[in-house]
Amino acid sequence: MRSSLLIAVSAALLVIAGYSGCIGFDKLPTNNANQALSAGIQNYEDGDYKAATKNLKKALDLGSTSDRDIVQAHKYLAFIYCLSRQEKQCRGEFRKALEKDNKFDLKPEEAGHPSWGPIFRSVKTGRKK
Repeated sequence: MRSSLLIAVSAALLVIAGYSGCIGFDKLPTNNANQALSAGIQNYEDGDYKAATKNLKKALDLGSTSDRDIVQAHKYLAFIYCLSRQEKQCRGEFRKALEKDNKFDLKPEEAGHPSWGPIFRSVKTGRKK
């Protein structure tokens, strides 16, 4: 009886393990990171920089697998720090974005912003190519 139960439990665990890849359990951290990134960008656009910072950092902590998403999180964090007159942190976030993607650039409508445009240009030109 005991060995039958052990076999049944083992078989059930194997079935669950097999299905976990099919139903996307391996994707949960990425989905959570993507949700946090999307929420952070929306918070930023709504002007809620405190919530944006929290969600963007959460997205990075959850380990998004997309380099593009990681760069976006660092970009928006840089924007927030620049707007908050925290130049050192702003520069640091731009550096992290450029370390992940050395071809990263701001959109034309972002590049001219008086708070972060000059800082981004100085970080980008100061990097070794």
